[in-house]
Amino acid sequence: MATDVVMPQMGESIAEGTIVRWIKKVGDKVDRDEPLFEISTDKVDAEIPSPAAGVVTEIRVKEGETVPVNSVVALIGAAGEAAQAAPAAQTAPSPAKGQTPAPSPQADGSTAPTPRPAAPAPAPAKAASGQTSPSAEEVIRQRSSPLVRKIAKEHNVDISQLQGSGIAGRVTKDDILGYIGQEGQGGQEARAPERAEGRSAPKGPAVEMPAFKPGAPTEVVPMSVMRKKIAEHMVMSRRTSAHVHSVFEVNFGRIDQIRKQKKAEYERAGAKLTYLSFIVKAAVDALRAVPVVNASIDGDSIVYHQQVNLGIAVALDWGLIVPVIKGADEKNLLGLSRGVADLAARARTKQLKPDEVSGGTFTITNPGVFGALFGMPIINQPQVAIRGVGNVEKRPVVIDDAIAVRPMAYLTLGYDHRIIDGAVADQFMSHVKHALENWDPNAA
Repeated sequence: MATDVVMPQMGESIAEGTIVRWIKKVGDKVDRDEPLFEISTDKVDAEIPSPAAGVVTEIRVKEGETVPVNSVVALIGAAGEAAQAAPAAQTAPSPAKGQTPAPSPQADGSTAPTPRPAAPAPAPAKAASGQTSPSAEEVIRQRSSPLVRKIAKEHNVDISQLQGSGIAGRVTKDDILGYIGQEGQGGQEARAPERAEGRSAPKGPAVEMPAFKPGAPTEVVPMSVMRKKIAEHMVMSRRTSAHVHSVFEVNFGRIDQIRKQKKAEYERAGAKLTYLSFIVKAAVDALRAVPVVNASIDGDSIVYHQQVNLGIAVALDWGLIVPVIKGADEKNLLGLSRGVADLAARARTKQLKPDEVSGGTFTITNPGVFGALFGMPIINQPQVAIRGVGNVEKRPVVIDDAIAVRPMAYLTLGYDHRIIDGAVADQFMSHVKHALENWDPNAA
C-alpha cells in the first residue's frame, strides 16, 4: 500500500510551502528518514525526510510550486511497485482522494481540469450580509487558514471581501492583520462602502513606490521564497509592535578570564565556549526574573510562557532563519553551548526538523560576529522582545578613576512598548549586565 508524502507544517503560522528541489525522482529507492525533497517557507529552508522506505511511485508537485500544508506531494510505494505512467511532475498536481485540490501558483498550460478559478471572486452580496451558503463557507475555508479565520472572527471581518496575496488569492495572516490595521486608521465608515460595492479590501496603507527605470547595466533576479517571506514578516512586525530599543555597554573582562580557563574543559565535553554562550545563559536567567519579556500578546491579553524557548538567528548565504532551543531555562551553560552549535550547524546544512523552527518565545541575533558595534533588530513575531549582540572588542574604559583596556560590547534589547515599559526593559538589561560582569566561575 502506498504511503502519502505530505507538505509538512514548518511552524504554527505557516499555511503553505514551496518545493525547491526533488532529491529523489520517480522510480528511485528511498529509505525511511532519507532526504526526499527540499522546501522553503518563511521560517526555514529544509530537507524533508521520507516517511517510509520504498520506491517513489508518483510526484504530484513540481519544483518551484507552492502548495498548502498537508497537501499530498508524492507517493511512496513498496519495493518493486510500478511507478505512475504520467507523474504529476510533468502535469498539473492532482489532489489526494478526499482533499481540497491544491491550487497552482501560475498558469502552466496544463490540460488537467481545474475545479475552481485561480483567483476566486469575492463572495456574493448575500454572503456579506450574513446569508451564508455551504458553497460560500467552502470558498472561505479554501482561501484561509484556521488562524486567519480566528483573527477575522475576533475583529468581525468578512474574509470573502478580502483579496489575499497568497496562492489563488489565499488570505494570509499578513493580509488580515494589514486590513485590520488600516481599518483602525480609516474607521468603520471607510469599511462599509467597500463591502457594499463588493470591492477588494486593501492589504495595508497604500505606498506609492517609485518606478524602476533601467539605466546602467543591471541584473534582475526574482526574490527567493525565503527572501519574500522574510520581507513580509518584517514589515508585518513593524506594523504590529511599537518598537523601542535600549542599549547597554557591558564589560566582558571577567567572562574573558573564565572563558580562557574553561575553554579546554568544554572542548573535551564536545562544546565550544564562546562569548555568545555566556550571553545566552545570562538572557535565559533574566527572562525568568522578568517574565513579561518572555511573553506574547493575544488580543487584549498577555500570555506568559512557562518555558523559555530561545531562538538563535542564523545567517545563511540564502537568508536568515531562527532555530529554537526548547526548554532553554532547563539547561546549564554546557547544554546551551551544545544547543547553539548544533542548531547553527544543522541550519546551514538544511537538516532542521519542523518543530525546531517554531515556538520561540525570545530571540537573540548576533550581528557582532560580522564586526557590528550594535544593531536595532526587528521583533520576531509573535514574541515581544529580541536581543542584539554587538562585537566584543578591546576599548579604553575608566575603572576606579583610571583608564584601562577591557573587552567591551554593546547589547541591545528591542521590545514591544505595548506591554514592556522602558523601566522594565532596563531592569531586564541590568540583570544581564550584572550577570556578565560578575559571573560566578563555579556556575560555568
